Amino acid sequence: MTDRIRVLLVIEIPLMGDVIAEVLEDEPDIHVVGTAATAQSALERLGQQDIDIVLVSTHLPNQEALQLTTAIAHNEPAIKVLALGVTENKERILQFVEAGADGYIRRGDSVDDLLVSIRAAEADRAQVSPKIAAALIERVAELSELLGRYQEGVNPDFEQLTSREVEVLELIAQGYSNQKIADHLFIEIGTVKNHVHSILKKLDVGNREDAAAYLAIVRHGEQSDLEDMLD
Repeated sequence: MTDRIRVLLVIEIPLMGDVIAEVLEDEPDIHVVGTAATAQSALERLGQQDIDIVLVSTHLPNQEALQLTTAIAHNEPAIKVLALGVTENKERILQFVEAGADGYIRRGDSVDDLLVSIRAAEADRAQVSPKIAAALIERVAELSELLGRYQEGVNPDFEQLTSREVEVLELIAQGYSNQKIADHLFIEIGTVKNHVHSILKKLDVGNREDAAAYLAIVRHGEQSDLEDMLD
């Protein structure tokens, strides 16, 4: 059948991926095109197969789940991403939503819940709990305020960030923890904390999520300016 939903599973435990694949293959409207155990192998498959939905395990190591979600959202916007196995923690879920996820399946959800989420994503309908819906509305309001500040030029201090601070901010936006940033940049965690404190102060934001969101706004503005120049 050509109208089956084509799903790629990205799960760090191959056996678990095989089990979920067998369950999904029993559905007449779903076809599992393959499984991958790492973000890199998943990205390689994206260019080789037609895929509608990618189920990404939130337990991939080294923040790979967030990085993969971001990469797909930026490079393959037609492909839907569902965060698989996330806890009902609004901050964690919002991380994936802001990275570009189209929905999520909680750790305690059933197979039926999984199937509902897959079909809802394919139909462009987000399946979220009332708690997360409220958090999303609140987050949209916060982002709107950030965007308004950027457009009004209220926060001109982005350019005052040092090159290292920009590098740290880029990693924050990819979901890296302070320890992961320290490991990635080969610096002490105390140095990372100092950079994060400085970034928040210069951007006049209260947390890492807002700093990452502001970076996305600035990057989008730079891209828009470049497109205007090329027109």
